[in-house]
Amino acid sequence: MSSPIVIVIALSFFIALSPFVSKTLRVPIVVIEIIFGIIGGHLGFFEKNEYFFIMAKVGFLFLMFLAGLEVNLKEFAKIRSSLFKRVILYFLILYALALTVVLYFKLSFIYVVILPIFSLGMIMALLKDYGKDKPWLSLALTIGILGELISIVALTILSGAVSFGFKAQFYKAMATLVVIVVAGVLFFKLARAFFWWFPEAKKAIMPDIASKEQDIRFSMALFFVMIAIMLYLKIDMVLGAFFAGMFITAFFSHKKDLHDKLSSFGFGFLAPIFFIYVGSTLKLDIVFSYEIIKNALFLIACMVSIRIIGSFSTFYSHLGFKSTLLFALSDSMPLMFMVAAATLGLQSKTIDTLEYSSIVVASMLDAIMLMLLIKVLNYYFDKAKSPKSLG
Repeated sequence: MSSPIVIVIALSFFIALSPFVSKTLRVPIVVIEIIFGIIGGHLGFFEKNEYFFIMAKVGFLFLMFLAGLEVNLKEFAKIRSSLFKRVILYFLILYALALTVVLYFKLSFIYVVILPIFSLGMIMALLKDYGKDKPWLSLALTIGILGELISIVALTILSGAVSFGFKAQFYKAMATLVVIVVAGVLFFKLARAFFWWFPEAKKAIMPDIASKEQDIRFSMALFFVMIAIMLYLKIDMVLGAFFAGMFITAFFSHKKDLHDKLSSFGFGFLAPIFFIYVGSTLKLDIVFSYEIIKNALFLIACMVSIRIIGSFSTFYSHLGFKSTLLFALSDSMPLMFMVAAATLGLQSKTIDTLEYSSIVVASMLDAIMLMLLIKVLNYYFDKAKSPKSLG
């Protein structure tokens, strides 16, 4: 078992080094962090340690909290009815195709959640590169937000299924989940009414100039309170962390810098611990084995295929060929949530170590290959669209 001192020193070194390596190699930083975890685990820095696991768990929950911060409920109200119907159809096609793949290839039912899963992490990275003026990327962000919400619920249901089996306790947990969602909707409505009648309360909780960092303190308090409530109700803590982030975005939008401060803390410290931990659970001698690579490429092919089919079935007339293809690819990189689902599956023994390793490797290869492919296709499409020079 590794000494806590060794773990802390190794974590500090890898977290500090990751941005430089990511920038130099032009590889997503999450991938670099997982690779560092693999290396650290192979060198014996990250042998099984309870404190490391707890830190990684907190990092994962804070990642879900940051995901909730990306969900702006007001944006959903702006979605046109015709587009909303297309979006719903898109998700139905994805899950139907995922179920078809699972049944045909006789896979574990955890893949019904993994194959159509969404994550905003890589979409946010694309936004930094291309901006929101690209119609395919604007749609990817909108669908990514809703998809992430659906994925959170799917992960919660999956967690209940693997924890209790399809027995009375599972249905009780799912009934509790429904009650929590309904209670959450009512709570949001009551909070909206309260802040409408008492708008000064927002400034009292989070003043414009937070000299004592009240905004951070309130956000963290809400984060841990929601997790505690989920623990008490025996519902996956992910949902509580996600709701906390949604609440902050919904009612404290006047704090323009709060999102950046929380994201800087989360992605700069807590989230890297989780990804390094994930990497440390992978064995270097099997990560690059033929079986792992074959399974990983199969998963990538399935994820991309169902999204291409779903995208062209629902958005082709709306976007056209080029934008539909780029949209499908941009929505096919659920790196963070894919790793989260794999971690949940391994902990619940729904999948074995080989499958777990295949899923994590697939998430990394998927992000690297598709980011590169999107860059190449976007350059090619823009060049083809621009008028030819008269030289």
